[in-house]
Amino acid sequence: MNPYRLYLVTDDQQDLATLLNVVEQAVAGGVTMVQVREKHGDIRAFIERAMAVKQVLQGTGVPLIINDRVDVALAVDADGLHLGQSDLPARIARKLIGPDKILGLSIENEDQLNVADQLPIDYIGLSAIFATPTKTNTQKHWGIAGLEFALRKTRLPIVAIGGINRANIPQLSATGVDGLALVSAISHAEDPKLAAQELLALMQR
Repeated sequence: MNPYRLYLVTDDQQDLATLLNVVEQAVAGGVTMVQVREKHGDIRAFIERAMAVKQVLQGTGVPLIINDRVDVALAVDADGLHLGQSDLPARIARKLIGPDKILGLSIENEDQLNVADQLPIDYIGLSAIFATPTKTNTQKHWGIAGLEFALRKTRLPIVAIGGINRANIPQLSATGVDGLALVSAISHAEDPKLAAQELLALMQR
């Protein structure tokens, strides 16, 4: 089973009850991986949210990934960690989390892509594929052609993120990309379970 296929990144603006409902419904609808993202810097709140999501995921086989914070990932014994380029270096993170946890890294330009295969990471988050309102500071937009280039360039699995929606999913899936990461298409759906099912169906077209 490809764990990266439909990758939910949580919305840190949602209250805990809403967040947990979204995760539970999304997993029921077929989400294959969940990354908890928390940008407010309150570590206790981050740990609390991560622990609560971990309980929801228990027994589902869906890995829990923590965004940016190795201390939180260790504190809750998450399945993995996802780093940005300005976070802890991948080699140090790997030493801290050990050999068996999933380690992902955001790749934002070709220079970063060129060295990715030499790093102790398990997958790449290729960012941003298209323009997106949740990320205003992106270095570049890869587009379909950039994604195809990256897939040829690296041996690592690639999760595409940024501006992904129902309209462009069939085109993205056609590249053979390993996974698609979504925030609002699932988190803000009236029925996250149905949204996940519909997104997976679009990927199979």
